[in-house]
Amino acid sequence: TQGVYKNYIWEHSARTRQADTFRNCSGEIGSERIKDTCAGAARHRAPASGVAAVRGNHRAVGVQNFLEEAAKRLNSVEPVRFTISSRTDAGVHALSNAAHLDIQRRPGRPPFSPEIVTKALNTHLKHPAIRVLKAFRVPNDFHARHAATSRTYLYRLATGCSGPNQLPVFEQNVCWSLQTEYLDIAAMQEAAQHLLGTHDFSAFQSAGSPVPHAVRTLRRVSVSPGPASLFVLPQESRRLQFWTLEFESQSFLYRQVRRMTAVLVAVGLGILAPTQVKVILESQDPLGKYQARVAPAHGLFLKSVLYDNFGPTS
Repeated sequence: TQGVYKNYIWEHSARTRQADTFRNCSGEIGSERIKDTCAGAARHRAPASGVAAVRGNHRAVGVQNFLEEAAKRLNSVEPVRFTISSRTDAGVHALSNAAHLDIQRRPGRPPFSPEIVTKALNTHLKHPAIRVLKAFRVPNDFHARHAATSRTYLYRLATGCSGPNQLPVFEQNVCWSLQTEYLDIAAMQEAAQHLLGTHDFSAFQSAGSPVPHAVRTLRRVSVSPGPASLFVLPQESRRLQFWTLEFESQSFLYRQVRRMTAVLVAVGLGILAPTQVKVILESQDPLGKYQARVAPAHGLFLKSVLYDNFGPTS
């Protein structure tokens, strides 16, 4: 029998969820893939070093390392490796992500069911912020990164703080605290329109990024008031305001979202005019004065990953 599993795998540092896909090979019986959903508890200390596995003699550990360590207990003939749909830097959160892995069982052993894979990984995961939610069968040729048709990132801002220590404790690692009382949201929305569509986004990628081309299509960008925080005390609520930026594309360049966010914040603070965003975009220069700035990682969330046949991973 053939099939595949796809997992939404992790939630770290304030609701970071990721998806995984398993191809569960059973020797002479055939192969099987599963789609799984997972999530974990909020985490505010000892964060993992990003999503991707850290190989070699390094002390840093990525979320992928924890997942692959847990997968060893599935006793696959070949070592299990996770292929993740969207990599994030250390400090970046994920509300949803996707990945696939192959599990090869010994001859004569039946394929694992999605439920067994989910339970086994949860049992052996050694990080409290990672938990598998559910598994689904997907085709054998499913690829978590290449098959994704849409990715949405969300960035959280906070205004009304004289410094980062003025934020509620549970908000300090999940938003960018701007030391201002006011953002010109209308100007940010106007500036964001210059980023919509298909462009060469070289100006917003990290210099030296190993990509063959920087043309991407930004399908949606929004700047809007964010929901009120549950952690803000009544005496703080008059000062604090949260804002949300969302970006949707099939794929993004390395640090593209954080660089676009930094430029839009500069517009909101009156440092840049909305029309200057168009000039920066057309310059294709990643080393320019304003576009070289990168918004802090801890305000960024991978919100969802979409597939044509499976819907959102959120």
